[in-house]
Amino acid sequence: MDRKKWIRRGGFFAFFTGLGLMAVFMATSVYSGGSENDPVTTGNRDSFIVNGVEVPGMVTFAGEPMPLDLFDVKESLDRELLSNVYFHSQTIRLIKLANRYFPEIEPVLRKNLIPDDFKYLAVAESGLTQAVSPADAVGFWQLLKTTAQEYGLEVGKEVDERYHLGKSTEAACKYLVSSYQKYGNWSMAAASYNAGRRGMDEQIGRQKKENYYDLLLNEETARYLYRVVALKLIFENPAAYGFDISENELYPPIPSHRVVVDSTVTDFADFAGEHGTNYKILKFMNPWLRDTRLTVTGGKSYEIVIPEKGYRRADAWELP
Repeated sequence: MDRKKWIRRGGFFAFFTGLGLMAVFMATSVYSGGSENDPVTTGNRDSFIVNGVEVPGMVTFAGEPMPLDLFDVKESLDRELLSNVYFHSQTIRLIKLANRYFPEIEPVLRKNLIPDDFKYLAVAESGLTQAVSPADAVGFWQLLKTTAQEYGLEVGKEVDERYHLGKSTEAACKYLVSSYQKYGNWSMAAASYNAGRRGMDEQIGRQKKENYYDLLLNEETARYLYRVVALKLIFENPAAYGFDISENELYPPIPSHRVVVDSTVTDFADFAGEHGTNYKILKFMNPWLRDTRLTVTGGKSYEIVIPEKGYRRADAWELP
């Protein structure tokens, strides 16, 4: 079922961008407000330089070339590169988180024949967190309850699979496949993930254009694909954009195994203790479990992720 606004992020896009610009302003203010002996305030302008970001000559999204020969397209990508390159703290954290979560997202995309570049939609949507928007869109992929249920996810008091990274990625893939079949290209499929297919269709009918780069859209959707591509460029080559992050600094996947539960769990604190962990970490590993118990009926079963023994010590993950 098509909806005008399939997904709402609750301001993550604007929040990230706004904070990025604020970070640049604050950095400039700090460095321009030193003492009288500070070389910045005594005329030595070379002591603090903020550089622009070079837009590559050739950029693709999901194998589709971005028409950077068009001034508005090039300037739009430049804007998102600047916003994310100079939002240092957030971008560094996202790169670290991607090392943990991309290995879970990538196989699901491949299985559903979705281009690998779509993993950056999850970054743009939620910052790779189990976010909840003011419109109650939930999880890495920011799914509304009705949409999640439409695509086969369980959403209830005890279980909400919008918080399940694997299953929510499956649901997002189903939506993207439908959009690709409708529009015939991945750029429009990505835009429809933000604006909804109905919203995109309204603009196509009004403007008589079917290409993302030719459509006048609301600011969030107009910036959406450029932000996704900017994140892709930065993540694929962080050093080219000034990010010096060693492999040891990346957040590693957490060693774990799965336990099949086919009967009711009355107390997850006890369950966690029986499996060598605690309630806090059990819920961190299984955020889709929304209550202190799990009622299992009708022959159903669930897979609960349990961390391996000793995983919690950071030195257990250190690279040699």
